[in-house]
Order: sequence, then C-alpha cells, then structure tokens
Amino acid sequence: MSTNETEANKYLDMDLLRFTTAGSVDDGKSTLIGRLLYDSKSIFDDRMEAIEESSKKKGDEYTNLALLTDGLSAEREQGITIDVAYRYFSTPERKFIIADTPGHVQYTRNMVTGASTANLAVILVDARNGVIEQTCRHAFIASLLQIKHIVLCVNKMDLVDYSEEQFHKIKDEFKTFSSKLDVPEIHYIPISALYGDNVVEESDNMPWYKGSTLLYTLENVQVSGDYDHVDSRFPVQWVTRPQSTEYPDYRGYAGQIAGGVFKPGDEVVALPSGFTSEIKEIHTFENEEEEAFSPMSVTMTLEDDIDISRGDMIAKPDNQPTVGQDIDMMVCWLNKEPLDPHGKYAIKHTTKDARCVIKEVKYKVNINTLHRVEGDKEIGLNDIGRIKIRTTKPLFYDSYKRNRKTGSIIIIDEYTHETVGAGMIL
Repeated sequence: MSTNETEANKYLDMDLLRFTTAGSVDDGKSTLIGRLLYDSKSIFDDRMEAIEESSKKKGDEYTNLALLTDGLSAEREQGITIDVAYRYFSTPERKFIIADTPGHVQYTRNMVTGASTANLAVILVDARNGVIEQTCRHAFIASLLQIKHIVLCVNKMDLVDYSEEQFHKIKDEFKTFSSKLDVPEIHYIPISALYGDNVVEESDNMPWYKGSTLLYTLENVQVSGDYDHVDSRFPVQWVTRPQSTEYPDYRGYAGQIAGGVFKPGDEVVALPSGFTSEIKEIHTFENEEEEAFSPMSVTMTLEDDIDISRGDMIAKPDNQPTVGQDIDMMVCWLNKEPLDPHGKYAIKHTTKDARCVIKEVKYKVNINTLHRVEGDKEIGLNDIGRIKIRTTKPLFYDSYKRNRKTGSIIIIDEYTHETVGAGMIL
C-alpha cells in the first residue's frame, strides 16, 4: 500500500466531532471559527489572501476572519450571521464539522437545525456583557436537544484587560443557570478570538488560567459514549434487489443504524409484522462486517424472505421500541405561521412518512426562566412547547433522551411542504 493510500485510510478512520457554535449577536462566533480554521492551517492560501485583501480595502486593522464563514452577501453587508454555515476541518487528532448558527432571536430556529446533529455546543459570551437572555436560550436548546457537552467560551477577554475576576463572575452566573439543565459536561474557557488567546495556542495574557485551549478540548472530548449502543434499532430506508444474474435472489435492507449493535447470526424482529429471522450478512460499501453499530450505514440480509418495506424497523426480539400512535413530545416551532392547535400535519419519523393531528397543546416554555406557561398556549415562531399528537400509522420510537434518532419527529405543512416543527418525544 502506498504512503498516500495509508494517509487516506488513516484520515477516513479518524474520529469525527460535530459541534455547533451559538451566542448572541456580535459575540464573535464567526471570528472564532475563522480563528480555528486559520490557526489550524485549514485555509487555502488563495482564500486567505482574498480575505486579507478585502480587510485592507476596508481599512480594518486586523484581518476579518469572520469572512471565512459568513458566505451570504447579506451576511457580509450587515456583518451578521443569518443562515447556518457548515465548515469542515481536521487536525492530526480528529475531523470536525462545525455548524455556525445565528445569534439573532428571530433566527433561533436555525440554531435548532444546526444543533440537531451536534455532539457538542460552543456557546460564546461577550466578556463585557456576561450571561444574557440569548445565552440562556441557546443553553436551554442545547439541553433540550440532548447535547451532552457544552463549552462556554468567554470571548473578548482583551476588552476587559484579561480580567480573572470577570471570567469567574460569568462562570458562576452560567453555573447557576445550567444547574437546571440536563447537560452532564460543561467546560469554561476565557478566550480572545480576535487575537487567538486560548483558541489554538495558550495565552500569555492569562497566566491565571490553567485549563485547556478550545482546540485541545475539542480534540479530546469523549463522545463515543453518547450514542445508544444498547437498544438495537435499524430503520429500513431502502430494499435493494439488484436483479442480476450473479445475485438472482438477493434482497438486502439498507439504512443507517439508529442504535445498538447488530451481528450476523443475531435473532431480529421486523416491525410492524412481528416476524422473526436471523441476520445473514452485513455489508458496507466496501466490506462485509462482523458487527455494525450507530451511526454506520449498512445493508443487511436475513436468513428468511420476509416482507419488509421502507419505514419498517429491524430490532431485537427482547428489546423492542415503543409502538404507538399517541405521541407526547416537546416541539420547537420553526414557521412564521403558528401551530394550529387542532391542525393536521405531515410528519417524518426515522424513515417513515405519516400524517398526524394535534390533539392537545399542554404548555409553552419560558426559555429565560424555564418555567411552564400554562395560560398562553399559542406556539409561534421560535417558541418551544409540549404537545400531544395522534398519527395515522403506528410509529416505532424511543424517548428522545434515550435515542436522538428514534426519538425525533419532523413536522411538515401538508400544503407548502415546509418543515414547520422539530419534535422530541418524551
């Protein structure tokens, strides 16, 4: 095997961390990501030269690293982030996918989109302002979406003379709020994204800080235990029938494993039929696998030719998901038109398409205080509330807290086909 092939295989086998950035307007999210990309040598020279030239023309004292992520013309003109910007980079330790989400309240729904697949959330706080409403809002959403790791970056420390006292004041404020949340691991790092303090390199300006830099934290946070490797769940996305002379009777079931571990020889049950069989083979694109687990995408074959279609689920007989049509869930509303309390909507759950009717709006959540608002049950854009729905077909689900894939539901307007809500099953 050549050196290039060895390096390529090493890269493909590297661990992947998905993380999202959040914070209020002008807290420096885009600048921080630009700094990460720049200092980790993940920028092409011609791209960097173009940004340096643009900064010179505007008379900026420093290179505007935010231009590395703010890709829309409206973002560059207004100096704000509007859409979710995804960026990719790697270090010798890990591969990363970053979702840079907007800070404006009216774009909170975009944070839900960016954070829905994240393992970790980097929440920025302006060292001058401390913990504000948007800080609490983003931390609550991260907790609701079962992100188990938060890094609170106190940015712009250069503007408060790298004050240790100010950093600890903000840290204590956030600790008080986060004690109400369901987040097992929180890191606190004082940084200056503009100058690079504690982003990739340790800061000489804050000798009192003895913790890790942001990049070191991202490289070493352990997320493998965040996946559900206990409850075996395989939503069938596609039934493969090649119809070739080489494999005349081949019938494979393709999809992404949502939980647990599957091995050839395992007894499995197909839902909703309830028929059982054993796994014959498990294939990925290149190999036959001895075992497969979340989030691998595979094709399975079974020993018996049973009726399985898209939207069905393969599980273990002694550990099956809940099967039901009455679903109790939290919902983040993403549409300008408020939720119709008795409306009908299309839904998507794992690989299954169905329809539902809203049976009840139980309450809305005050994101700033985390209190239930029982009196006001109108759920509008960016609101979060608890609802109950009834579906036209039985769903095979777990609670969102147990499994983010089998516990999530997308709500879709039947007429406009817009995604209007993101649901998390309780």
